[in-house]
Amino acid sequence: MNDVKLLTEGLQFPEGPIAMPDGSVILVEIKRGTLSRVTPDGAIEVVAECGGGPNGAAIGPDGAVYVCNNGGFEWAEPIPGLTLPGHQPEDYIGGRIQRVDLESGKVEDLYTECNGFPLRGPNDLVFDTSGNMWVTDHGKTRPRDKDQGAFTTPRPTARWSGRSSTRRTLPTASVCRLMARSCTTPRPTPAVFGNARWWRQANSPLVTRPTSRRCSSAFPA
Repeated sequence: MNDVKLLTEGLQFPEGPIAMPDGSVILVEIKRGTLSRVTPDGAIEVVAECGGGPNGAAIGPDGAVYVCNNGGFEWAEPIPGLTLPGHQPEDYIGGRIQRVDLESGKVEDLYTECNGFPLRGPNDLVFDTSGNMWVTDHGKTRPRDKDQGAFTTPRPTARWSGRSSTRRTLPTASVCRLMARSCTTPRPTPAVFGNARWWRQANSPLVTRPTSRRCSSAFPA
């Protein structure tokens, strides 16, 4: 472990590190509610005030940072130096996907729901080679109940960049597909990353099965 160097400290529950070309690292501070930058000399700079609980982060096709905001947590410190996230906080307003402009620090809320289902606790996201955004949503917990997790993808839309004729594929804020929702079954069914049909069996939790028809509606009640 002699090749490990402490670059900085004092970050408030950091996650989602992104290595930047200038040698800095952009990351979220969940407890602080910010998107921050750690410079090569270890200084910490706030890039944007996201509020809530910024969780995963990724650079999008347009060069902006896209953030999963889980809505925040109640925080506990059972022993000095150990900070743990807990239940949904009193000031919770919901989960959301945010776009942060790195030059201006402007924060834009892109998504707050998918197929009519509110985002509860978006955790992480990634872009594929076609520019599609894939998002996991862990949900939130409360003293007597908790949400089920989900896997979603906004449908991309083509956009032209302002400085060149390069075509950029960016997510649109109007359409979102709920790809899978976590199940509690004796033999869990794998998540389906394509066409899927959702159904309930008598006295059985919700499960998934591949089908030749596209699923474009919300889950049945």
